[in-house]
Amino acid sequence: AYMAAKSVSEKQVDRAILICATGLGMSIAANKVRGVRAALCHDELSAHIARDHNDTNVLCLSGDQIGEVLLRKIVETWMSTEFSGGRHQRRVNKITAIEEGRDPREITNG
Repeated sequence: AYMAAKSVSEKQVDRAILICATGLGMSIAANKVRGVRAALCHDELSAHIARDHNDTNVLCLSGDQIGEVLLRKIVETWMSTEFSGGRHQRRVNKITAIEEGRDPREITNG
């Protein structure tokens, strides 16, 4: 998780996909790396929203809890969905503020 998240953080790659038994540990570890917004997704809707609303750059998946067909659909959805920005940019800015040790309540606009 660390090496993949670090590659995203250092802009060596745009995005990464992490798979382990549950996806939970990978998600927690990846989110400790500055600039990474990792999401554990279990279906196509959560994958779509993770990208569209939260501009996630790391997808975490459970290899034990998701079948191969659904896993492929989740990856395809996440990879093909772009961040919509707009009203969601404010949320991403708040996440960045927290990461930088600032109070997210200071963020008032996109």
